[in-house]
Amino acid sequence: MTYQAAVRDILFTLEHIADVYDLQGTGAFPDLSADLVQAIIEEAGKFTTKELASLNRAGDQHGSTLLDGVVTTAPGFKAAYSKFVEGGWQGLSFPQDDGGMGLPGVLGVAFMEMLQAANMAFGLGPMLTMGAIEVLIQAGTEEQKQTWLPKLITGEWSASMNLTEPAAGSDVGALSTSAKPLSDGSFLLAGQKIFITWGEHDCVENIIHLVLARTEDAPAGTKGLSLFLVPKFLEDNDGNFTIRNDVFAIGLEHKMGIHGSPTCVMEYGANTGAKGWLIGKEMAGMAMMFIMMNSARLNVGAQGVGIAERAWQQAYNYAIDRKQGRAIGLEQYPAAIIHHPDVRRMLLIGKAKIAAARAITYACGFAADQAAHHPDATVLEQAKRREDLLTPLAKSYGSDIGCEVSSSALQVHGGMGYIEETGAAQHFRDARITPIYEGTNAIQAIDLVGRKLSMAGGLLFVEMFVDIKACVDDCASAADKRLQTIAEQLSLAADSLQFAVNYLSDPKCSQADRLSGATAFQTMSAQTIGGFYLAKGALAAVKLLDEQGQDEKYLTGRIDLALVFAKSVLGTVPAGISEVTITADTIFALDIEGLAP
Repeated sequence: MTYQAAVRDILFTLEHIADVYDLQGTGAFPDLSADLVQAIIEEAGKFTTKELASLNRAGDQHGSTLLDGVVTTAPGFKAAYSKFVEGGWQGLSFPQDDGGMGLPGVLGVAFMEMLQAANMAFGLGPMLTMGAIEVLIQAGTEEQKQTWLPKLITGEWSASMNLTEPAAGSDVGALSTSAKPLSDGSFLLAGQKIFITWGEHDCVENIIHLVLARTEDAPAGTKGLSLFLVPKFLEDNDGNFTIRNDVFAIGLEHKMGIHGSPTCVMEYGANTGAKGWLIGKEMAGMAMMFIMMNSARLNVGAQGVGIAERAWQQAYNYAIDRKQGRAIGLEQYPAAIIHHPDVRRMLLIGKAKIAAARAITYACGFAADQAAHHPDATVLEQAKRREDLLTPLAKSYGSDIGCEVSSSALQVHGGMGYIEETGAAQHFRDARITPIYEGTNAIQAIDLVGRKLSMAGGLLFVEMFVDIKACVDDCASAADKRLQTIAEQLSLAADSLQFAVNYLSDPKCSQADRLSGATAFQTMSAQTIGGFYLAKGALAAVKLLDEQGQDEKYLTGRIDLALVFAKSVLGTVPAGISEVTITADTIFALDIEGLAP
């Protein structure tokens, strides 16, 4: 049940894979230094481990309660949230001019991993607030920024994203919440939203809801949607926020996991109408919402990494303590189960996959920082392309690994993992939502093959292949035979991915065929790119081993980790071609109705 923030892994990934210190050259982060990054990560590790990890179990067991429109969070959550605000963690990666710490976004991603690992249900609240802050910074008016940003960035107020309705899930264009204009420039909203994360709670004095709605005479579909800011409390004549707006939680969802997160059914305008203000231009709601969604998608990737890390740590500790059966080559009986080959295999492969998913996620965060701040237009444009490529991979692979590792961690526990007492089952239950929300992983795959594959004339993948080829060459020329093996496996995986890119990019490949192979292609892409980043880390470890005073055991482990991934994951990439090329005819030729009971 214990969790210790993976500070060493996080710092290694930031420095040697995500290249965080290259951001010093942008001029946007004058205080950025190795000492500062280490201090921030270590302090974040202490906070999440000490203040939040111990509340994870209580959140799962007690959940939140709703009474007369008021949501009470799980025991300890409110006090922990006050410490979260006191530490200034919400504003870590937001500009100093807006009240934040002015640090790179990739550090915010690293903090998000630790936050979600320690307590995923708690961490969902700050995660959604981050997205709202992004929207206001990029699209809010000066008045909106002055009114709402300061307390959102301190964390004194929180935010929610309101998109889904009972009859409109992934089909956003079907939503029906309405917005009627008033003479003072505001709007009255009416409608119901479901699955609203932290839509109502007792940890803050005000909640800022960002709501997709349809104005009068707006066209059907997504083109007619606008985004509105609807606060829980409105400003009174004295400048205090004391007037209750007509927005209420009317239900709490009963979920498979993340019980500590209040997931609400929200009712807007059931009485006098919920007052709100337009963000951005009318009927530009989807563009506004995607600012929030892209932030959330990257953070969900970090969330998947976090829950995988916590599940892995618990499984590792259990495997050391649990003694059962004979182990090959050991006289001790019974032996700790970590000495059994299959248990050790699950732990090693799980650790390697976590490292790969973490690397993709942090690399995406770094690319986003460069795309936002680099003074060289050429570098900035390339960084934006890299961010565009990695965003769906960070979300999908991070969340897939969260499910996969938490499942194998439960398997390490054996029957005890299936018993709620150990807590292993909670990680599995919590992780399962991550491939679903903030755009299902299938939607990420559709985005990858439908937009990203052809974007900029295919340059997103061309540039990635150039980087992979250079890494392969460096590994192949290394004296260490482990790196040579990594080079062989990475080269084969890259060739297979290139074949898939060519197949899906061919004009002869129909849209139906492209969509049929999209998820498999997304997996191949993430596995290959994840292997590339681990190989990059292994090369860095080799160089560091030549320097005195370095942690030889850890650095050797980083090389071994890349080798494990190369043999267990990269080796499977070529097999993905058959699924990528399955074709729609094959899928729809099956009489699925005939197989129904």
